[in-house]
Amino acid sequence: MKPKLAATTVLSVLAVAAGAAAAPALTQAQAQSHVRAPATPIKHVVVLYLENHSFDSLLGFWCRRHRGRCPDGGMPASVTLSGGAVVKPRVLPDVPPGVKHNVISQEIAINGGLMNGWGLVPECHAKNGYQCIGGYTPAQVPNLVTLADSFAISDHMFSMQDSPSWGGHLYAVMPTLDGFRGDTPKAAPHVAPGPGWGCNSNRITQWQSSPQAANQWVPSCIPDPSLPIAHGGAFEPTPVSYAPTIMDRLNAAGLSWRIYGEPTAKGMESDGYIWDVCPSIAECLDTPKQEANNVPSDTFISDVQAGHLPDFALVVPGGPDAKYSEHNGYSTTAGDDWIGQIASAIMQGPLWRSTVMFITWDDCGCFYDQVPPGINPDGTQQGPRVPLVIVSPYARPGYTDTTATTYAGILAYVEQNFGLKPLGVNDAQAYPFTNAFNYSQTPLRPAKMVNRPVPPGDHIDWAAGRQDT
Repeated sequence: MKPKLAATTVLSVLAVAAGAAAAPALTQAQAQSHVRAPATPIKHVVVLYLENHSFDSLLGFWCRRHRGRCPDGGMPASVTLSGGAVVKPRVLPDVPPGVKHNVISQEIAINGGLMNGWGLVPECHAKNGYQCIGGYTPAQVPNLVTLADSFAISDHMFSMQDSPSWGGHLYAVMPTLDGFRGDTPKAAPHVAPGPGWGCNSNRITQWQSSPQAANQWVPSCIPDPSLPIAHGGAFEPTPVSYAPTIMDRLNAAGLSWRIYGEPTAKGMESDGYIWDVCPSIAECLDTPKQEANNVPSDTFISDVQAGHLPDFALVVPGGPDAKYSEHNGYSTTAGDDWIGQIASAIMQGPLWRSTVMFITWDDCGCFYDQVPPGINPDGTQQGPRVPLVIVSPYARPGYTDTTATTYAGILAYVEQNFGLKPLGVNDAQAYPFTNAFNYSQTPLRPAKMVNRPVPPGDHIDWAAGRQDT
């Protein structure tokens, strides 16, 4: 179905036309509004952060069979593009095609909220059959749809801004891009590049001092001037300000956390290092207390099985697990199998009764989605809708949360559950999936996951992962 323009989208179009206002200051009331935690049985929050899919690309065809779960409709029978072409959404191959998904590509696709610019996205033109307009059938992603059937989903989960993986991974721990546009960093012209994309990469990306200011090229690093190292951890002087993360709030409260990703860059399988958020935050990369909490993602399952989950865990496919990311060029079967393995470890483990797992994707990839995004409280434009599944004994079974939110909603859930102060205006005002939980219900039983062989001939396109634009 062709979506109607939501009220937030009207505001979005006006804000884009007029120039987004400077971020409003966080009021004292907002800063203190979530200090007291509700009494919940949740002691462990896990965020499984995968790569490059829109809501419709992974759940659009599932929605056709579950119309009661999808108020905005399932994958439409046809999509009318801005140039007038009418396209029938395709069933995507197991290895998702490469589609440009940098900031400008996402802005083109959104087209001011009309959601009809997909045919103008590089690598999604008529000559290649509009390959970004399509999705996966339930048979192709059985573990994902089993979890959606059994637990809760959000059908109005939007990315914080229309940016690809570098900015997209900052959202996992911060409610703002701190002025960064979010595009993949590039090599600086005067220095040899280092590993990854973050503070030690010697790379640069675009940043604005205010929404109205011109873009300038700066180190791709959230600096910390309090560190006893040059430039607050950036490779050269930077105008970017320090910004706190959810790890700071957890540390201050004496709570434990861990980033399960790829803490070191080594060989071809180090592609997951670019997706590990810790190197992009100087305080995490260069502070031994924080850096020690950045561990390989392939240790997560054994930790869960041993009952050693921290209060907050961010799981990003890295090292040998990078091939499970579901990124363009990586097998979707392998990714769905990994979702099943992670979910099974939690559901069958000793901490199931005290855990919630949010499964989501960092950006659109950039595959078709029909629902227009809105504006964040700080005046920045939200990006395309992404899938979100909430797996917990206290998730409402078979429930769809239709209240609009963003990745900041996950941060808000963590803050409210553990009694932490919000990091900024976006998480202070974010909807934290309140309606998706019932802490009084009889705890739900685990769902059965499956494991399937990767189709013959499928391969891992490491170059597609490294490009990530």
